[in-house]
Amino acid sequence: MFLNHKSLSALAIAAGLFAGQAMADDHAPHWTYEGHGGPAEWGRLSHDFEACEVGKDQSPIDIKNAIPAKLSTIKVNYQPQALAVLNNGHTLQVNAKPGNTIEFEGETYDLLQYHFHIPSEHAVNGKKAPMEVHLVHKGQTSGKLTVLGVMMVPGAASSLVQSVWDAAPAEAGPVKDIADVSLNPASLLPAGRDYFRYEGSLTTPPCSEIVHWVTFKQPITVSQAQIDAFGKLFSNNARPLQPGNRRFILESEPK
Repeated sequence: MFLNHKSLSALAIAAGLFAGQAMADDHAPHWTYEGHGGPAEWGRLSHDFEACEVGKDQSPIDIKNAIPAKLSTIKVNYQPQALAVLNNGHTLQVNAKPGNTIEFEGETYDLLQYHFHIPSEHAVNGKKAPMEVHLVHKGQTSGKLTVLGVMMVPGAASSLVQSVWDAAPAEAGPVKDIADVSLNPASLLPAGRDYFRYEGSLTTPPCSEIVHWVTFKQPITVSQAQIDAFGKLFSNNARPLQPGNRRFILESEPK
């Protein structure tokens, strides 16, 4: 599915996919994760958000009853880049510059940004992790999104996460560029690359159903102090689990 102009604008407003435009659009409906404007109301906040309420392939989901399959190897082509971090009021987000890509199912996808959720948005067999990071990619040909999801559990601290935390603004605001801090997003990926695969949506308004979801089976570790630090900024920025609606969930066979 190609993204038309309306879809691109909605994506930019909702998820900040394009260099912080979410902060710049004063006309976007205000949405939250709790209370008024929360997930139960997203679909009624704007005509553009209708998929949040009526969509049948919504994310996140509880990943269970996965079917073993011969899935494509994900070829990752990441490199260190200067840090550009944003507090968009919903999460901490790191914007990527051109040059970071993945090869997935015959298409090249550009890394747009990565951001964090507490607790994890997805569950695996009913169990959530303390945090989850999403690396958002846009297909150079199809315009669809592939999002790599990685669970984050307590353990050894992450130097990349610490650098992001140290630099991130405590309040919502514009992108903060830090030329002397260079980070490689590859450090957010687990050593084991077995994964679950399903078709879904953005987990924020407009909830567009244009996402190939890839959730790695193996988590990465961050320290409990790093989890707690993020929790002080965002106590809960995870959309509730959505119905699977008989979708196929595939899992890669161990290599």
